[in-house]
Amino acid sequence: MTAPTPILAAGCVLWRPSPSGGGIEIALVHRPKYDDWSHPKGKLKRGETAEECALREVLEETGRRCALGPRLSTVRYTVAGRPKEVAYWSARALDGSFTPTREVDTLLWLPPPLA
Repeated sequence: MTAPTPILAAGCVLWRPSPSGGGIEIALVHRPKYDDWSHPKGKLKRGETAEECALREVLEETGRRCALGPRLSTVRYTVAGRPKEVAYWSARALDGSFTPTREVDTLLWLPPPLA
């Protein structure tokens, strides 16, 4: 019996300089469908690289363009009995603004210890 093919996804630990000066803030998004908080992420589309997916998901979920930084870890877990792998990058937030959607209704910026 062969192992199920993993669901491939990518996302970012999105950060910005703190508006109050000194330090950074990390973005978390709230997904009402699951009532959870997470880093912006999502499944790869056909023909899309993990990096392209991470950039697209950040823009879709936060309204922000970003600059990818170093590759971080890949998180592996099981969803509905199927393995899922999420590749993460550090990413600096650039321009743009958040607009709530059905998928993501809140964007929260927090100091790293609280994120």
